[in-house]
Order: sequence, then C-alpha cells, then structure tokens
Amino acid sequence: MPISVSLRLPDEIHEQLQDIAEDTDRSKSYLIKKAIEQYLEEYADYQIALDRLNDKDDEIISSKELRKRLAARN
Repeated sequence: MPISVSLRLPDEIHEQLQDIAEDTDRSKSYLIKKAIEQYLEEYADYQIALDRLNDKDDEIISSKELRKRLAARN
C-alpha cells in the first residue's frame, strides 16, 4: 500500500516541477516518484562501485587491459 510523504520545495523548484508536469501531461507526484526511483537506482550503483573500490581482493586493471580481455571474448 502506498505511503504518503510530505515535503517542502523552494518556489523555483516547484515552478520547474509544475512546468514539466504540464509539458509532459503527468502529475507532480508521478514526476517526484520517478525522480526518487532514479536516484535510488543510481545510489545503489554508486554503493556497488564504492564496495568494489574498497575491496582489496578486487583486481584493478587498466582500460587497455580491459579492452584486451573484452576482445579475447569475441
């Protein structure tokens, strides 16, 4: 079941949101929901990248080596 959340937006952000809602024929709630979904996906990717960066057992290779390995797969 969906949960209601309230937030306060600065006037300029609200105006931009309102303009986009009108231009796309979508509700402000829809746009906010989609923006949050995108942020959460990007944050999850960011966390994966950080985990890999901090993993001392994860091999670090150069872009040249990566291209070489990818070419060998084909």
